[in-house]
Amino acid sequence: MLRLSRYSIGVGDRFAHQARPQLRAFILAAGQGVDVVPVWNKSNREHTFIGTEPVSVRNAAAAAVRDLNWTKPWHVDADHINLDTVERFLEPSDFFTIDVAHFIGKPAASADLDAFLDRHPELIGVIAIPGVAQPFTTTRESVAATAGTYLAAVQEAGRIYRHIVSRKGADNFITEVSMDETDNPQTPPELLVILAALADERIPIQTIAPKFTGRFNKGVDYVGDLAQFTLEFESDLAVIAHAIRQYGLPDNLKLSVHSGSDKFSIYEPIRKALPKFNAGLHLKTAGTTWLEELIGLAEAGGPGLALAKEIYAEAWGHGEELCKPYASVIDIDFPKLPVPATVAGWTSEQFTGAMRHDATNPLYDKGVRQLLHVGFKIAAKMGDRYLNMLDACEESISRNVTFNLYNRHIRPLLIGA
Repeated sequence: MLRLSRYSIGVGDRFAHQARPQLRAFILAAGQGVDVVPVWNKSNREHTFIGTEPVSVRNAAAAAVRDLNWTKPWHVDADHINLDTVERFLEPSDFFTIDVAHFIGKPAASADLDAFLDRHPELIGVIAIPGVAQPFTTTRESVAATAGTYLAAVQEAGRIYRHIVSRKGADNFITEVSMDETDNPQTPPELLVILAALADERIPIQTIAPKFTGRFNKGVDYVGDLAQFTLEFESDLAVIAHAIRQYGLPDNLKLSVHSGSDKFSIYEPIRKALPKFNAGLHLKTAGTTWLEELIGLAEAGGPGLALAKEIYAEAWGHGEELCKPYASVIDIDFPKLPVPATVAGWTSEQFTGAMRHDATNPLYDKGVRQLLHVGFKIAAKMGDRYLNMLDACEESISRNVTFNLYNRHIRPLLIGA
């Protein structure tokens, strides 16, 4: 079976221009003795918005790997796929994020639910798990309620997984199951039930993406109770270690944190938790690279800054349309956004100060950053005009992309200050 390494980071490259500066961040990490595997990902939604095909992700990544002589593993993720969208990803992808969030809460057949409960008496009662301070206490009714919420979703994951196997073979791809794009977080006891159900489906998952407590808004820091997140994250790691032993799941199964870019406040708790459980991690940072492109354009000044201002003006004018697909993961106070006429007078320093994720900078504006995070469709409509400007401003963009991914993400998350 194709095996995912201990540490991996999903990197988005929406316009297929930043694979090299992204890969340089992983080379810097390797130079510090920490092997982190790049996983280039781009969702069907993003391909549709931009007008690209999944093979473009593999081609860009392969070119970077060749040009920078990267000899370590790398992967291409079919991000957030389902049976309706998986087909176009089958050939170029070797990592599949199976998204079944839309099936959460749909009823499974009563016979299937009863059979699950009968197969798993170990889930009922007092369950002591090493690394979890308080044992879980469950009843048949509480486990039935959890299974009733998630069993249909797991069964759908099984159908999608088996379809991919039928086309690629079981040993030629990595499987992740995602349940993060839903309203309610999964508790550690619920995660245990989900993992038991996934084992029943014989899905060799190597990463699982639950929804955590708190807000994981696009492109900005975590919003929530940090102590509660830390307890939940560590409990989830303990549950995964227990499920590996109990159900024979792959021994490299690890948590995946989606919308993980710029969640700076949780990186230290994550870094400290991983060695306690000898655990790995997958973190997805998809949209942050597109923001660094805009920062690089603005930093370059002249035509680059002018184009960045134009993109902001268009995004401001189409804010409702742009934000609708991402409503659950953005939080913008629109009346507080600067109007385009104000932004038109900004210097490079003012524009980059508003966008760059530095909460100590008084110019930083998380509303501007979130709006532009979902505004990539504006750049996509510009076509070659935008792509040509990326080439013209390559130096400043590349520098920002590498610095952001290594210094703000990989280093605090896996290396330390």
